[in-house]
Amino acid sequence: MATAARTRVNSEFARDTEPFRRELIAHCYRMLGSMDDAEDVVQETYLRAWRSYDAFENRSSVRTWLHRIATNACLTALQHRSRRVLPSGLGGPSDDPHTAPAPAGPAVAWLQPIPDAVIDPAANDPAAVVASRENLRLALVASLQHLPAQQRAVLLLRDVMAFPATEVAAMLGTTAAAVKSALQRARATMRDAAPAPDEITEPNEPRARELLAQYIAAFENADAAALERVLRHDAALEMVGSRTWFVGRTTCLPYLATYVLGSPGDWRMLAIIANGQPAAAAYRRGADGALQAFGVAVLTVTSTGIARIVVFGDPDLVTAFGLPETLGINWES
Repeated sequence: MATAARTRVNSEFARDTEPFRRELIAHCYRMLGSMDDAEDVVQETYLRAWRSYDAFENRSSVRTWLHRIATNACLTALQHRSRRVLPSGLGGPSDDPHTAPAPAGPAVAWLQPIPDAVIDPAANDPAAVVASRENLRLALVASLQHLPAQQRAVLLLRDVMAFPATEVAAMLGTTAAAVKSALQRARATMRDAAPAPDEITEPNEPRARELLAQYIAAFENADAAALERVLRHDAALEMVGSRTWFVGRTTCLPYLATYVLGSPGDWRMLAIIANGQPAAAAYRRGADGALQAFGVAVLTVTSTGIARIVVFGDPDLVTAFGLPETLGINWES
């Protein structure tokens, strides 16, 4: 193909496909439970689509075509990967906050958080933003991992992406009747696996911002009493990378006081949004005095306090949220 013609095709391809990139990343993230894997699959999706764009005959919409490629790439990837989990997916909570957490070992594949900035729809559509956040909350994505891959795809394509059953059947190479059956089974499993609904507070609401600010201040001041005031009595704490997790202030607080809080100035945190929830990027002061990236804590916030904290102790996640690896010795908020 001549250079001018190829340039025109490339321009048309970008025009037709780029508007769907964010929703494709969100869809693949729900399927795979990993921001890194989702971005890899979406990159693969665009490469496959670009290679076959000349032959695309508009028998379906570009959106449907891209979701077919992406969903089948996810299904292929899931054939070779373990289900991604949080600590609460590996067993019951611990009742001993004074015992060091038990490492889970390298065989466990952990769920990852995702920055809202990667997947948020247009900010001028508040309703779309709220709906997107509801479908990306950490508890929901964790529950989705309980579904067999095909059922997960059907549930997401039908109930989240709102594709008709006939289009989903065509995407997955099956029948509309099979899609209906898989959807019924997936919904039944999700009713059993998903946590009870709660009155979740949106991250931009004043109450959510207030509780996040108080949580951050409690850590930065190593103030266990202040932390107690922002946690609900039934709050849960999960430390990703460990099988150990806790339910209730009576176990969460002693654990945090013993193993995490340290002394005033040991921690600095920056407010962010992850999975449509208030979150904090955490930095821990090292021996040289510099504040090094530690990881990300994702909060489930309700009007009555913080209901759950999921801590991802992975410094790479901090940079994935567009933040620096270190804040320097004299950094001040």
